[in-house]
Amino acid sequence: MFTIKHLLLIVIVLFTQCISAAQPSVLLAKVYDETKHYDVSKYLVSEKYDGVRAIWTGTQFVTRKGNIINAPSWFTVPLPNVWLDGELWTKREHFSALSGIVRTKKPNNHDWQTITYKVFDMPDKNLPFSTRYKNYNELITSLNSPHISAVVQYSFTNNEQLTEYFDNITKQGGEGVMLHLASAKHSNGRSNALLKLKPYLDAEAVVIAHLPGKGKYQGMLGALRVKTAQGQVFSIGTGFNDAQRSIPPEIGSTVTYRFHGLTKNGLPRFASFLRVRDSL
Repeated sequence: MFTIKHLLLIVIVLFTQCISAAQPSVLLAKVYDETKHYDVSKYLVSEKYDGVRAIWTGTQFVTRKGNIINAPSWFTVPLPNVWLDGELWTKREHFSALSGIVRTKKPNNHDWQTITYKVFDMPDKNLPFSTRYKNYNELITSLNSPHISAVVQYSFTNNEQLTEYFDNITKQGGEGVMLHLASAKHSNGRSNALLKLKPYLDAEAVVIAHLPGKGKYQGMLGALRVKTAQGQVFSIGTGFNDAQRSIPPEIGSTVTYRFHGLTKNGLPRFASFLRVRDSL
């Protein structure tokens, strides 16, 4: 027999599904490529915190998928009724423990006292990031709450300064750095307005072919076809200057390349030329 109790249960289920389906508008990062994003002066740069992404809706924390994060009331009381984006963070190289704390349905006050909310954006689709940075920095400073802090953004004029900052962060155990396009307004999804730069790995491979260039590289090297000691064959098409494209590494020579992890097929991701290995 269909009862009011059953009707209420259906309403609750449907309501819950609506809530979980509602995802916040979140800006996601693409990977920084020095050959494409060479003018670092256009970006504001900060440390990439290895935490749990948390969007403050003005009333509660949610993940970028829209799932509710159950934080203690004392943790959220200081937060204003505005949209903020940031990371729940404890310390470097501590993500697993942090994730366990945040996933708990009933928050543990003692554990949450180790967490800081690192705010890195105050989303507004009508304002450039440079203004949003000023706004969230002033707001968080006014809150004067020890567990809520504003992520500091830095300006650099060249790649050498960026590299120095990046090296300093990663040597301390940091995950990497983020680059926000200062002039970009907030948008949803993955965008060149937000770039991530993380430590790379390097390895060696033997050149087996020269692939011709196209467009501005017509008549020059487009990419190297290389083979690793494990028998993997792939192409390296970035990292070369014009002189190297005019006179590329010889077939049979060994080159060092850098990459960011492996693809699902086990090949180097974002392989980029570094140098020809010294034969001595």
